[in-house]
Amino acid sequence: MDGDPSAGDAGVLGTALGVVLAFSLAQGSWQWFSTYLGVTLLAAVLSFGRLPVWAPGRQPAFGWRLAAYALVVGLCVALALAPALQRWDWLFPMPETRHECVESGRYQSLQTQAALGSLAGQAGDALAHAQQEQSRQAVDDCLASTTTRWLPAYALGTALLVGATSWSLGRARARRAAPRSR
Repeated sequence: MDGDPSAGDAGVLGTALGVVLAFSLAQGSWQWFSTYLGVTLLAAVLSFGRLPVWAPGRQPAFGWRLAAYALVVGLCVALALAPALQRWDWLFPMPETRHECVESGRYQSLQTQAALGSLAGQAGDALAHAQQEQSRQAVDDCLASTTTRWLPAYALGTALLVGATSWSLGRARARRAAPRSR
């Protein structure tokens, strides 16, 4: 190690935990517990992690540390937003994808009717309920998989925003400190 006290940050543990949780949660529908985990990890990173300090002559180390910090924050934000992205079309405006998911639900409803069609005369309410449940499940699965596919874009966008802002703040802080050190 190069003597930097941030090298042993608790943020490293949070990062490892975040990666494990992201992979385990990426299967199936995104649930609100993901939001709790993302916010918890974000709080740990922001509380225990330190933004790297820009210093002349140490730009490569600064860049790598800043990238790692920004990517971890992006992962935490993505975990926190996943259930909302899946459920709220104003936050995840993919009209074509959402329409395809609804169509997938309709198809699953028709499949259920075909499979249980002989029971329709005996239990019409049960058939309608089964159709509705199968349709809902198909739409949820479709939206969950679409959310999972697009989640890295949201995470990377957040990481780029955090990285650019942190880089600008770090450079400004270094410029203000430079006249005092002379």
